[in-house]
Amino acid sequence: MTTLEQIAELERKYLLQTYNRYPLVLSRGKGVFVYDIEGNRYLDFVAGLGVNALGHAHPRIVKAIREQAAKLVHVSNLYYHEYQGPLAEKLCSLSGLNRAFFSNSGTEAIEGSIKLARLAGHRVGGEGKCRLVALDGSYHGRTFGALSLTGQDKHRKGFEPLLEDVTFVRQNDIEGLRAAVNDNTCAIVLEPIFGEGGIYECSVEFLQECRTLADRHRAALIFDEIQCGLGRTGTVFAFQTFGVTPDIVAIAKPLAAGLPLGAFLAKEEFASAISPGQHGTTFGGGPLACRVALEFLAIVEEEKLLDNVTRVGAYLQQQLQDLIGKRAAAKEVRGRGFIQGIQLDVPARPIVDAALAEGVLFNSTQDTVVRFLPPFLLEEKHVDKGIRVLKKLLGRRRQVAA
Repeated sequence: MTTLEQIAELERKYLLQTYNRYPLVLSRGKGVFVYDIEGNRYLDFVAGLGVNALGHAHPRIVKAIREQAAKLVHVSNLYYHEYQGPLAEKLCSLSGLNRAFFSNSGTEAIEGSIKLARLAGHRVGGEGKCRLVALDGSYHGRTFGALSLTGQDKHRKGFEPLLEDVTFVRQNDIEGLRAAVNDNTCAIVLEPIFGEGGIYECSVEFLQECRTLADRHRAALIFDEIQCGLGRTGTVFAFQTFGVTPDIVAIAKPLAAGLPLGAFLAKEEFASAISPGQHGTTFGGGPLACRVALEFLAIVEEEKLLDNVTRVGAYLQQQLQDLIGKRAAAKEVRGRGFIQGIQLDVPARPIVDAALAEGVLFNSTQDTVVRFLPPFLLEEKHVDKGIRVLKKLLGRRRQVAA
């Protein structure tokens, strides 16, 4: 049997060294568990960074992949196939938006959203209407357009110059937002809940002001729901949780249950700005990915998984909150549903490393946050297991004053 060290050595020799991997080789998964090459089982609170919302090897997804792979995997967007239209219709129906474009990834969905906003801006305000407003601490991806909107120097450093005409404001700083948006703004771009940025929510008041300013200045309000969308907050779209509807929303991660597929959805007012030849993709929206995405959405609905996200997510939050004040390292719990984080006053990576030996997969972000993006199938008993491990690893209780 190939060993961890053999696999790691081969990657060290031939792969670009861009990942600081955990010392674990995964070979299979079932439900909320994954297994390494030695057969050890791990409870998965990472879900492929939010991708595996149905867990692993869901029988309906396996069946759909097998059937479609035997029929048609790829045709390019030169031709029609049976599934892209129905998937677009379903997503538009669920969101209340009017049109969809399918990409390979979330980053590409952001790129397409920016292009569409620029086109629409030029149409109503000329070439000068091109400025973008984004948020400090945000994360939108690693291509140049997405990176230009990412408000974290650690990701941007070394890749400048990036897109010009991007203004950053602090999350939930309404006065700063008002100062940044003007008639030359073509888009306000934000994550309703920061994912990689540490699980920080935009306030409803801030999102409402974004909506007001976008309307006033005829700019696109773009929500990046790549991580927080498609059910993770307990509603299909995160904007439905907050009650503020964007003009364009970018989605990806769980959409095709592990196959690469992203999309952006847009209101007709903005969608009509683009014409044939101005945007495209070779792989995006192929028959295999679109059929599986339709199956994913059907499973979420028929198995009432959003109800589970809401119920078990509330239980997870309660159990995490109980750690505050009882474990010296635990400072704050943020998020909702199945996108949550616990802020520590110690580095999170050693906690995540130690949890491997306890049979649990956690994820760290922003150095001191343990992030939870579990499959929608998670149950209370699984939460209990994760919390037991966290309690053990976070150490002693606080000393209660007499």
